[in-house]
Amino acid sequence: MSISVFDLFSIGMGPSSSHTVGPMRAARQFVLELHKAGLFSQTDRVHADLYGSLALTGKGHATDIAVMLGFAGETPQGIDPNTVASRIKTIQEKKKLSLLGSHSVGFQEKTDLIFHFDKQLPFHPNGMRFTAYDRAKKEIFSKVFYSVGGGFIVSHDETQQSRAQTSDAVTIPFPFKTGDGLLEIGRKHQMSIPEIMLANEKNWKTEEEILKGLLTIWNVMQGCINRGCEQEGILPGGLKVKRRAAEMFRRLSQRKLQNQSHPVEAMEWVSLWALAVNEENAAGGRVVTAPTNGAAGVIPAVLSYYHGFTEGANTKGIIDFMLTAGAMGILYKEGASISAAEMGCMGEVGVACSMAAAGLTAAWGGTNEQIENAAEIGMEHNLGLTCDPVMGLVQIPCIERNTMGAVKAINAALLAMQGDGSHRVSLDQVIATMRQTGNDMKAIYKETSQGGLAVNVPEC
Repeated sequence: MSISVFDLFSIGMGPSSSHTVGPMRAARQFVLELHKAGLFSQTDRVHADLYGSLALTGKGHATDIAVMLGFAGETPQGIDPNTVASRIKTIQEKKKLSLLGSHSVGFQEKTDLIFHFDKQLPFHPNGMRFTAYDRAKKEIFSKVFYSVGGGFIVSHDETQQSRAQTSDAVTIPFPFKTGDGLLEIGRKHQMSIPEIMLANEKNWKTEEEILKGLLTIWNVMQGCINRGCEQEGILPGGLKVKRRAAEMFRRLSQRKLQNQSHPVEAMEWVSLWALAVNEENAAGGRVVTAPTNGAAGVIPAVLSYYHGFTEGANTKGIIDFMLTAGAMGILYKEGASISAAEMGCMGEVGVACSMAAAGLTAAWGGTNEQIENAAEIGMEHNLGLTCDPVMGLVQIPCIERNTMGAVKAINAALLAMQGDGSHRVSLDQVIATMRQTGNDMKAIYKETSQGGLAVNVPEC
């Protein structure tokens, strides 16, 4: 296991980590390998084939746009979302793109970016094949990648070795793959879960870099909330979904100025923060995968709840929250998946809810056992959650679903803090159940827009 908290919390653009961030990284990796192989000068055209869920909901998730930008050498964290539309328009009009910004090749979107709606590659529903051709239209290089959730990618060759691990495996002092194993490390070394995570993270960065990096991610989350609370209008894609966060923010702020209280005021703010983030995500804005884009609002909302409604909230609490949430994300990647194309939405909002519940419990000073209990509660009550986006857009039911996940996470933490950490169902048992439930779930409920709300709600 060599997954870093910074792999789980990465800065990118919306609307989807598996369908936008992952394909952009994969397309860029393909071009980098093409260049490394010394084939740039021979390349006259590049071609992309998208399969499974990437094909079925790729248009709504901007997968086509992500691939073109990836070929051009852009990264999810580096791209300016405000320039995307004009850059894609240029590619479409000129029928050319510049590989890594340095080598111009032919690219006609209609014939060089194909959605295979009736085919799926063997390893994962989010499969893609990229191919380079020379001037004689001869294939000179080809590579298959899979986008396995949360922006993580693996090549087909890598799938023969291990599933969805970071590219540079390292030996960490406290490796764990299960919740029970994590608890045992804590008992044996008298360490909290945040302390265990911090020790592991030091294999990649200094402590100063880790703390600074986590606070930077928190600042990006706050910035996303702030933007979401300012923007108004209709979200792109054709569903004509009205942005609600700005109006809700004005109403709650006015009530606060007038010293008007409401019994569930805190939950209203939590819902607003989650709503703001996921409206930004749906609009293709800059968000933090937490652990995915589709579930990007849950953790920022719950972390904002800690920051704004907890007496004595401090920077240490924020750090502990994020490190602990990262530990839970690792458990889900090791034991199941954070890909909606594999697990349905329990792999996204369900995992985010579990991570946020654990993080909040840690920030409140909970024991390792209480943290594990909170994470278990958070997932137990998301089991079976389907992914059925209307028109393949990360809007209905995705945006509101983040508000529900955030509120549920807070309740899970509250329940866990009322006990001593002992409970009947373990986190490992819930993760195993999640994995089995995802395997048993019909494909139409796993990010294909072929079932559920996607076929029962009118598109306009």
